[in-house]
Formats: sequence, C-alpha cells, structure tokens
Amino acid sequence: MLWVKAFHIIFVVSWFAALLYLPRLFVYHADTLDQAGHDRFVIMERKLFILMTIAGIGATVFGLWTLMLVPTYLHSRWMQLKLALFLLLVAYHVYCFVLKGRFARRENTYSHRFYRLFNEAPALLLIAIVILVVVKPF
Repeated sequence: MLWVKAFHIIFVVSWFAALLYLPRLFVYHADTLDQAGHDRFVIMERKLFILMTIAGIGATVFGLWTLMLVPTYLHSRWMQLKLALFLLLVAYHVYCFVLKGRFARRENTYSHRFYRLFNEAPALLLIAIVILVVVKPF
C-alpha cells in the first residue's frame, strides 16, 4: 500500500510540475513574433505535453489502485471533493492540449496576460487537494 501511495505522489508531483510549466511556456509563446522562436516553443510545448500526459496517467493509475486497496476512501467527503478537483485538472489538461494545438497552427487569440491568469488554476487546485488529503476537513 505504501509503495502505491508513494508512486501516486511521485506522479502527482510530476504532473503538477508540467501543469504549472506548460502555461508558463504559453505566456512567453504568446509574445513571440519570430519564426525560430515560434518553432522552438512548439517543440518544447509538444514534448512537455507528452511528459505531462504520462505523469497524469501515472497519477491516475496509482490513485485508482489506492482506491481499489482502500475502497472506504470513496465514502469520505474529502475524497469525493478531491476526485471532483481531479476532474477539473483533467479538463485543464485537455484544454492545455487545445491551446497547444492553436499555438502550433498559429491560431492563438489570447494575450500573455490571459496565460498568466490561466497559469494560476493548477496552483489553486494543488493547494486545495493537499489540504483535503492532509487535513481531511470533513
């Protein structure tokens, strides 16, 4: 059980690192005008998104494995809320994919300011999830 939790945490940390960094790349990409810079960001975003997806899948697999080992967690209000926030992270992840594609096709319509705000969402979700898991306020 502890190994499963440990790998869940490792993948969660990796996923969040990418969820926080990819939108930061979008901030800089939104201000890039030259072709070489654009091409560089497209490559960086694509590679980071692949790693982000692997980390997200790993976090999901080990999280589900934990729930299979301790199904009573599902009866806890903190876990139900954590799973709802997890679904928001998955939606955020998918939207990052959409935005990455728009950048690659040179169809981005948002400014660097939008991406600066967009970049705050996973940090807020991280804070909420950690508090739910550690404090278990319900």
